[in-house]
Amino acid sequence: MESVPCNLCGSTDFAFVYRRPDGVFFPDEWFDVVACRSCGLGFVNPRPTIEEMSRFYQGGYYTPLVDEDHTRRYELQRAYLRSVAPGDGPPRLLDVGCGMGDFPRYMANLGWDAEGVEIYCDVPVDDFPVHRQPFDRLTGMDGKFDAVTAWAVLEHVHDPMGYFVNAGRVLKKGGLFVFLVTNFESLSSRHLFQEDVPRHIYFFTRGTVEKFLRHGGMELVSSDHGAGITAMGARGAVAYFFTRFVKGRPYEWRDRPIGYREYLSNENLMTGPVSLLRFAISHPIAFLDRLVEPLVVQGQKRLGSYGITTYVARKL
Repeated sequence: MESVPCNLCGSTDFAFVYRRPDGVFFPDEWFDVVACRSCGLGFVNPRPTIEEMSRFYQGGYYTPLVDEDHTRRYELQRAYLRSVAPGDGPPRLLDVGCGMGDFPRYMANLGWDAEGVEIYCDVPVDDFPVHRQPFDRLTGMDGKFDAVTAWAVLEHVHDPMGYFVNAGRVLKKGGLFVFLVTNFESLSSRHLFQEDVPRHIYFFTRGTVEKFLRHGGMELVSSDHGAGITAMGARGAVAYFFTRFVKGRPYEWRDRPIGYREYLSNENLMTGPVSLLRFAISHPIAFLDRLVEPLVVQGQKRLGSYGITTYVARKL
């Protein structure tokens, strides 16, 4: 574990936001999320070192992606690149955090000259170049690409400033940097423990994104909430408001309502109307939360405060 200053402004003055355990591999390991009092950037502090992070991506972390059909997602992602100006040859794409290479492969089939960057997913890719080192350490590619994409990547990296700066460096003038990150201004991210801590290390707002982009010589073109590329739920919204405004204390990890499937598993029950009724009687807050969650998600989307945001920036 290491303690670090703010990656955006260098401050060491932080406000505590919440504490939660790893929800995937190590439930006994707890992590603090803080917010910089100077610029508002959120991050895990202290955090696992970059050498330590590989154990949080162990044993099948990427396996669920293998058999899923992501065509609809890639169509949505491609739409952000339609404004790339045609050049003398095929447009050039660098996909940062390309995983198994599916999105660059999809774009290559549409005529793009695609490359990728990936450091955690060890699935072999041999049909286009994949750089197996952190993007902020990648050199020798200045002004090479028409577009750089990073889909749910920047929240995972140890040095987002380095990633923003290098994105600006490898882009051609007028090139696009398109990236999807979680939204630290949302109820889901900041209060309902929906971030994948500690794999998610940094948490962004529109304001911090704009500051990072300026350091990379880029300007923000647009932001899009709730485009359907990926999702963030709102489980715990009712419990959060009940804890804050009825019990009058901060909402903590222990206050999270039990999920319906977890309840069925604990009680050795099958899904059905009788089980649902028993769940409602024994866990009324959790039951109400289950009913309200879709409304909270839609409300966040309509208000522009959803937990996921896609940004489009242009190299100046």
